[in-house]
Amino acid sequence: MAFCPNCGAQVQGAFCMRCGSPVAGAPQPPQAQQPPQQQPPQQHGGWPQQQPPQQPYGQQQQPNYGQQPPQYSQPQYGQPQYGQPQYGQPAPAASGLEDNVAGALCYLFTVITGVVFLVLEPYNKNKLIRFHAFQAIFFGLGAFAVNIAITIVSTILRSLLNYSLYFIPALLSLAVGLGLFGVWILLMYKAYNREYFKLPIIGDLAEKQA
Repeated sequence: MAFCPNCGAQVQGAFCMRCGSPVAGAPQPPQAQQPPQQQPPQQHGGWPQQQPPQQPYGQQQQPNYGQQPPQYSQPQYGQPQYGQPQYGQPAPAASGLEDNVAGALCYLFTVITGVVFLVLEPYNKNKLIRFHAFQAIFFGLGAFAVNIAITIVSTILRSLLNYSLYFIPALLSLAVGLGLFGVWILLMYKAYNREYFKLPIIGDLAEKQA
């Protein structure tokens, strides 16, 4: 039992109930202990790291009314899907030469290549390639006939002219050869550029045969 040093009254506690003076040695009432405050974990650089809010255990997230749920695309029947074959459509064409390339190659060796493209499938079923093939054949035969005629004419001129005039048949043969070479290059160039070019007489014959 403690007594107040000021008034001498009995004290039950830390203060005198009569005068209010504190009493030394009186039992102190227990104080509630506060839990230690947890310091937020430090992130690199000294800034605190924010943690996402955690939901209580057993509590589910409530849907937000008024918002549309996500829509997932469903396959629509009757429409072709990516990577699936489409029935009822023609199959892609087989790989081969383009029409302009095949037409230009018809004139490469004239008669030989023309006959090859007239026999080789599927080029022999293409009307444009058949035209170039026939025109190449007729051009090759015509050029061969012209060379024979120039050879005969040059031989006759050499027999009639003096030695000093032998250059005339040579110049004539050279001019005819360069002309045929130029026409040959022109036919290949026109065919490669997809131009429908016809030679006089020969082109009409080739068009009828194609």
